[in-house]
Amino acid sequence: MKHLIRAAAGAFLIPAFALVAAPAQAQESFRIGFVNPDRVLREAQPAKTAQAKLEAEFLKREKDLTAQGEALKSVSEKFEREAPTLSESQRVSRQRALVDQDRDFQRKRREFQEDLNARKNEELQQVYERANRVVKQVAEAEKYDAILQEAIYINPKHDITDKVIKALNASVGSSAPAAGK
Repeated sequence: MKHLIRAAAGAFLIPAFALVAAPAQAQESFRIGFVNPDRVLREAQPAKTAQAKLEAEFLKREKDLTAQGEALKSVSEKFEREAPTLSESQRVSRQRALVDQDRDFQRKRREFQEDLNARKNEELQQVYERANRVVKQVAEAEKYDAILQEAIYINPKHDITDKVIKALNASVGSSAPAAGK
């Protein structure tokens, strides 16, 4: 009976070891990479170009808003100094004018921020699409099975962010005419 139990246990353990060994072999051939999207947006040339484009596009409006805000502040300070010497009707009239100017300024500032955010999202979307194409090219060329963009921890040996940034930077000159189509 003991021989029968040992034989059954031996027959049972051999497949169990095979099951344990199989995942270990599969893990060795499974390649995972990691891309840090924040670094790509900070360091890749297409992202820097998009940022510079946005700054140039919105610089004048931003300066105008800053000037309008400073003028409003100046007028408000002047009103505060002169308010005690003004008649009731003059004070109420100037106060209403200040409130209207402030409301107009706040509306313009809100519109500016909304326009800037919309354009920023458009530009970032283009950079993301381009980066995703490059990530896919790198993954296919180097035979990765999976590329992650978010992880709690990643071993630095799996980080391919530098490769993606270099490939994106290299693609800037080659794809610029195609982007204009």
